[in-house]
Formats: sequence, structure tokens, C-alpha cells
Amino acid sequence: MNIDGFLDLVHTRRSIRRFKNEAVPEELLEKILEAGRWAMSGANAQPWEFVVVRDPLVKARVLDSWLVPNNEAYVIEQTRVPEIRHHHLRTPLAEPSFKDAPVLIVIVGDRRTYQATVLGANFLVTEGASDAIYLKNMANATQNLHLAAAAAGLGSEWISVNRPWGQALKKILDIPEILEVQTMAAIGYPAYKPGPSYRRPFEDIVHYDKYDRRKYRTGEEIFKYLVSLRQNTEPPYKQGLPK
Repeated sequence: MNIDGFLDLVHTRRSIRRFKNEAVPEELLEKILEAGRWAMSGANAQPWEFVVVRDPLVKARVLDSWLVPNNEAYVIEQTRVPEIRHHHLRTPLAEPSFKDAPVLIVIVGDRRTYQATVLGANFLVTEGASDAIYLKNMANATQNLHLAAAAAGLGSEWISVNRPWGQALKKILDIPEILEVQTMAAIGYPAYKPGPSYRRPFEDIVHYDKYDRRKYRTGEEIFKYLVSLRQNTEPPYKQGLPK
């Protein structure tokens, strides 16, 4: 693949929230997992493991475990001003968007592997926080999964896992207590054709040789941006709602 082919992949990947009731071929699934396995990580720590959920009974338990902790997120979201509330948290949650996905990949992290990283990262606050490298390692693997799914002609959704839900998932999937459920990827064939996505203009985010302060945004400008962001992202969310 050349750079233009890669950019085409990056530009066309979308978050999918409705899936066809169609199985993902084993060969494609293994290649997606292989892409996650080959993610980059600090000191090559490779903290990730993947729990693939396809059994309908297990999936049903996962879906049931989602409602209570994620309705808590809905309650918290109501403390925001309406203009910037997240789209899927503007009404009480009835069912997860990924309920029809034929494959759920639960991305599990082992924080003990962070010992591979330079010790100073814990004391000199490398890359933003003491555990930032570990978290970015996990994000790298997750991103690879989603890009690989797009390359395979599949859709995917990045599903955040909060702590209460993560604890429930550990019990359902018999994940050892010392490990962490970081996130989940829903994989399957899209049930709709996703529309265009939105990104900030190239010239607004790229600086050469030094930061161009003419591009700096004040707090008021950031708030206006958040309002416009919700407006720009509303069509894709509505498109992904169950029919």
C-alpha cells in the first residue's frame, strides 16, 4: 500500500452503529486481530489481550450488563448545557448501539507490563500523565483494529468502557481481577452507508518551526467550536440510530 492508499483508508473509515446480521469470516477476523497484535507500544511492552465474543448467550449477558453503568453516564451528561451534550446521551439509554454486531472484541490491558517502560516516565510525567504511555499503548492497538476492519470492508465502533461496566465484564468473561477492561470494538458489516465525516481544516492544526499564535483559540472560541462540533456530528449519529 502506498501513502495515498493509506490516506484513502483513513479518510473512509467511519464509526458504525448499526450492523447486518451477517457473520464475519474467520479469516478476516484473525487478520484484524493480527493488526491489533502488531501495534506499537512503549518499550515493546505489548500490554494488550483480546477477548473475542461471538457466542449469542455470552453477547446477551454483555449487552444486559451495559445498561445500568451507562445510564449513569446519561445522568452525568445532563449537567452539561444542552448545546454540547453528547448525541447518544440526550435521552435515556434503552439499548446499546452495538447490539447487532456479530463480533465484540474486548480489549484487555495488563498494567504490569508498564514496568518495561523507562522508570522516569512515572516520576517525570512523560506524555501528560504517569500512566500515559500505557494508555496510549492500548489506544494504538485499538486504532489498529478499527483501521484493519475498514481495510477488510467491515464496519466498527469504538466503545468506551467505564469502570463499573468493566467490573461487570470481568465477571461475565472471567477476566482476572488484576487485568483491566480498557475498551471494546464492535465489528461487522454496516447496515447503512455512512455519510461524510468532519475534521478540522489542515491549515488550522499544522504549525511550522514554531506555534503560530494566530491559530490559538480562546476559551470562548473553544466553546463555539464544541457547539459546532455537535452540529457537524449529529447527522452521522442520527444515521446510525436503529430503524
